[in-house]
Amino acid sequence: MSSQSIEALLDVLEKIPDEPARSGEFALPELMAIACSREVRDDDIVFAGTGLPMLAIMTANLLHAPHAALIYEAGICDGKTMHTPMSVCDVRASYLASTLGGLVDTFAYYLQRGYVSLGFLGGAAIDQYGGANVTSIGEDYFKPDSRLTGSGGNSDIGTMAKRTVFIMLQEKRRFVERNEYTTTPGWWCWDWEKREWKPKKEALKNSPFANCGPEAVVTNMGVFRFDRDGIMYLDTFHPGVPVEKIRDNCSFDLNISRVSGETHYPSYRELFVLREFVDPEGIFLPEPPAYPEMIKRLF
Repeated sequence: MSSQSIEALLDVLEKIPDEPARSGEFALPELMAIACSREVRDDDIVFAGTGLPMLAIMTANLLHAPHAALIYEAGICDGKTMHTPMSVCDVRASYLASTLGGLVDTFAYYLQRGYVSLGFLGGAAIDQYGGANVTSIGEDYFKPDSRLTGSGGNSDIGTMAKRTVFIMLQEKRRFVERNEYTTTPGWWCWDWEKREWKPKKEALKNSPFANCGPEAVVTNMGVFRFDRDGIMYLDTFHPGVPVEKIRDNCSFDLNISRVSGETHYPSYRELFVLREFVDPEGIFLPEPPAYPEMIKRLF
């Protein structure tokens, strides 16, 4: 993207109204990316992976969290991305970066020393306490029904980042009461000595990471959060998705008593930034719906 085209987009951005778009004017992945971007605070140090997490932090940087720093697993720290990276190893993510390092830097220096305040993760399955499984499906670990890719950095980030946001597709088989294998513990941990489940704050009470854990889960159906007991509840439902359908797509008794309403629609300004600045090539997002006429006239 040339400097002239960026300046032209910035001129248009000043005119884009910061009011909610209407139903049908945004795609579901756009809603999910923007819902994730709203979880980013201006003072966050964010550990993000490929895909929607990248789009979320980049959108937040341009809108409400200009001071949030992004760390890519491969070693790029605090880049000011001008073009959407294809992955965490894409050199385009290193533009104006503070440091260029490797896995030792990102995990040993930033993460394990407690600097990371927000991590974005995914998973094959998640339980009602926020524990994630990316290792194996089936009761027998040695003869599983499915062998998955394994932790990678999932367990490290989910355990050591102060807050974690999961991005997942929701299915009944993936939202379970207890994982058959827990790769990344949520708000409850297994005590191997006493052979019982314990709240993380109790199980890790002598650890600096006792209060680190999942804060939200953003799915294709809604946004979930966790109560004081570390149990998942439904916070908001996405447009057109009945609450009962969301509940039916959980293998546990989902708490829906705390639903605050529908997930806030993206604003026209958020959509403009996401489409024109963050992912204009459509690397991770599908072909978006057309802008309404009142927005088109501003170009």
